[in-house]
Amino acid sequence: MAPYVDEPGLRILWGDLANYSNVLAGVRGADIVLHVGGLVSPRADHMPELTRKVNLGGIRNIIRAIREQPRQDQIRLVYIGTVAQTGDRNPPVHWGRVGDPIQISIDDIYAVTKTIAEREVIESGLRYWVSLRQTAIAHWNLLQMMRGPEAAIAFHQPINGVFEWVTVRDAGRLLANVCEPDVPEEFWNNIYNVGGGESCRVVNHEFMQRIASIVGIDDCRRIFEPNWFATRNFHGQWYEDSDRLEKFLRFRRQTLDDYVEEMRARVTPVRKWMTKLAPAGVIKSAMRSVAERPDGTLHWLQTGDEKRIAAFFGCRSSWEKIPGWDTFELAWPSKKPLRLNHGYDETKACTALAIEDMRQAAQFRGGECLSGAMLPGDLRSKLAWRCAFRHQFEASPMLVLRAGHWCPECLAPPWHDQEIASRNPFFAQVWHAHHRAHDYDA
Repeated sequence: MAPYVDEPGLRILWGDLANYSNVLAGVRGADIVLHVGGLVSPRADHMPELTRKVNLGGIRNIIRAIREQPRQDQIRLVYIGTVAQTGDRNPPVHWGRVGDPIQISIDDIYAVTKTIAEREVIESGLRYWVSLRQTAIAHWNLLQMMRGPEAAIAFHQPINGVFEWVTVRDAGRLLANVCEPDVPEEFWNNIYNVGGGESCRVVNHEFMQRIASIVGIDDCRRIFEPNWFATRNFHGQWYEDSDRLEKFLRFRRQTLDDYVEEMRARVTPVRKWMTKLAPAGVIKSAMRSVAERPDGTLHWLQTGDEKRIAAFFGCRSSWEKIPGWDTFELAWPSKKPLRLNHGYDETKACTALAIEDMRQAAQFRGGECLSGAMLPGDLRSKLAWRCAFRHQFEASPMLVLRAGHWCPECLAPPWHDQEIASRNPFFAQVWHAHHRAHDYDA
């Protein structure tokens, strides 16, 4: 932040999200609160208590601080959620939209905390809030990350998985535009997927090749093997509904190709020259060493980490069956959106949704709506529900129908997704697409 210390009209406050007095100092006098901070994977995976302290403590402190302001009903909270909340969405269920099931990848503590935090935002009772579920950001340090401690996470991503990226410039423009005074009233109190749109939708193998081409590697299959990459348990999807956010905030200016060309211009000629001259075997050996790091897929296989092997591959025998490049099939998933069933009549206007719609939605989730009545169209007041495991809880229709949340007691950890899917048809739509009945269930 050093370059901005003397910026006119800017005041920088140093503090800790988990420290309420620090947060209060930042919120006091604000018109808009952008909550962009958080502890993310892979660091979050190794520091679960700190992750909870930052990601949950931070949002709780922000909500509390807003409530204590004399103008609390005028303050707008912008919360940044994550695509990780909806987990593994590989083909054939690679198209998603807000309201699809929350499905957190096994051992993804980051996604757990972000899901709970989003729930608290939606149910906060604040007059103005919005949750923006951020997709992967194509930023300028992606190549440098392959030399850093977090590099092994690249092999958690299935080769045939999908991503709808957004460029770092557009992600920043989004946050700037949400602060403009002409953002319409109808934008607020809702959940949106943040994505770059059609021009930013790729399969992972496409993206890897584009990035490799920046440093002169014409075929990335020369430096990786297919069985270094997980086959599931990592988040990513193409959004059917990301254009909704663009309609309100007009933040998209770049395509993924624009980003690649910008990255190409940033790579020094020396680096391109060194990569071009290096034998493919040398680069491949370096990449293999990344996959053999403690967070890497090959490390799990070498050390017999059966829990992670099961989560990311199904079982060791499934991993052993992954073919080499000579017979490995690169996927080109359907570009026609396939909608999941949300369990109620979505053709109805919001103002017409009533208690019978809640009962239908609950039944499709294997549970019940216990409330006897609701004011038609009131999506913010909490109702009483019961899940398939007889847990009773309160939640607003907004949280359940529009955000895809369900029983907080069933939320991981521990992960009992196979059992949940056996009783919850709503959740089964995504779980059974990639898991068999005997697969790992934590």
